[in-house]
Amino acid sequence: MNEILEFETFLSISQNKFGIYLFDNKNRNNLYAKEITFEKTDFINHSHLKQFLDDNIFIIEKLVGKFIENIFIIIDYENILNTQIGIKQKNYQPSKSNVYLKSSITNAKDLFKENYPNEKIMHIIINNYFIDGKNFTYLEDNLEYEQLNLVIQFKSISNEIIHNLTKLLQNYQINIIKFIDGNYVKNFFNKDIEITEMAFDILNGCNVNEVMVIQKNPKKLGFFEKFFQLFS
Repeated sequence: MNEILEFETFLSISQNKFGIYLFDNKNRNNLYAKEITFEKTDFINHSHLKQFLDDNIFIIEKLVGKFIENIFIIIDYENILNTQIGIKQKNYQPSKSNVYLKSSITNAKDLFKENYPNEKIMHIIINNYFIDGKNFTYLEDNLEYEQLNLVIQFKSISNEIIHNLTKLLQNYQINIIKFIDGNYVKNFFNKDIEITEMAFDILNGCNVNEVMVIQKNPKKLGFFEKFFQLFS
């Protein structure tokens, strides 16, 4: 996230559970949490989700003393698309510049959009760096190289799902800030902590191999954020 606020609201949606949470960013705990479970479905039941929001939105707004304007959606569905793209980049003028890294990711992103026009990218993660014949799990800053090969993973969700959820939340004048892959954040941490705490850390760049999306003039930029403001 670009700016650390006092609270964030998260909405979790899966095939057998809805959850809504008011997360205290400073103390890293939920001030409000409500979950309901139901029989597993192959689609999002929007009428049930609307009732769930009706039952909880006002309570959260009363708790914080203001309207909820923005929300993060943690979505955990089987139809989330996971795609890997391999990119080779030759650096003809070896230097410590990250221009070639940026170019490689841009090319992969354009290729993804060309092949999956009906998908919205949620996460861009570099799974492997193959640099001058050697494998790296992460890229050191200002590393000099001649040949850069990347395996880039794109996690995406259909534009139809985004459209329907956006339309539903507009009834409450709530804007969706970002969609987060719930399965991704749970597997990344692989420990028993609240889903909101995991999502909060992912949003704030704890995965050094995720290309962070810049929304607006950040006060503090991480490594990837410095080079990929074009993804906003």
